[in-house]
Amino acid sequence: MKIGLERIDIQEEVTVEALLDSGATGLVMSSEFARKQGFKLKKLERLMNVRNVDGSLNKEGPIEYTVEVNIYYQEHRERMEINVIGGQKWTVILEMLWLACYNPKIDWKTGEIKMTRCPEECGKQWRLVQGKLGWEKQKEEEAKKEAGKKREEKKERKKQRKGKTMEVKKVVEEWEI
Repeated sequence: MKIGLERIDIQEEVTVEALLDSGATGLVMSSEFARKQGFKLKKLERLMNVRNVDGSLNKEGPIEYTVEVNIYYQEHRERMEINVIGGQKWTVILEMLWLACYNPKIDWKTGEIKMTRCPEECGKQWRLVQGKLGWEKQKEEEAKKEAGKKREEKKERKKQRKGKTMEVKKVVEEWEI
C-alpha cells in the first residue's frame, strides 16, 4: 500500500510503498531508506535482536535506532516510532499489531484498502515505544498530564483560598479594633 511518511523535524513528506505483513512483529523501516531520506535517527537504550522469517538472526545485526514519523494514508494520520533495520527489500513494513489496532478493510482482489474500522482514538498522535503498545503509552502520558493539571489547579485554589482567608482576617481585625 502507498503511504506518506513525514519527517517530524522539517515536515517534509515522501510517498512510499509499504508492506502489510501479518506475520511481522514490529514496525520497521529500511536503514538505507532512512539515511537516504535524512530521517533523524534516535538511538535505542538497548539493542533489539531481529529474527528473520526462518528464525535466523538478521545478518545486518540488531536494531539500534528508531525514527519518529507521521504516517498518512487516505484520511488516516498518526505519529509512530518505527524501528530501523538493515538488509530489507521493503522501505516500510506495517506489522500485525498495527493491522489489529486499525483493522483496515482490505479487498484482496482489487488491492483496495479502507481505514473504516479504526478505534475511536484514531487521529490522535501516538508513538510505538519499545516494550509498550502506543495506545498504552499515550494513555499513561495523558494520565500523567491530567494528574499534573489537577495538582496545579489544586495549588491555585489553595492560593486563592489563602488570599480570601487573609481578607476575612483583616475584616475581623478591623471589627475587633
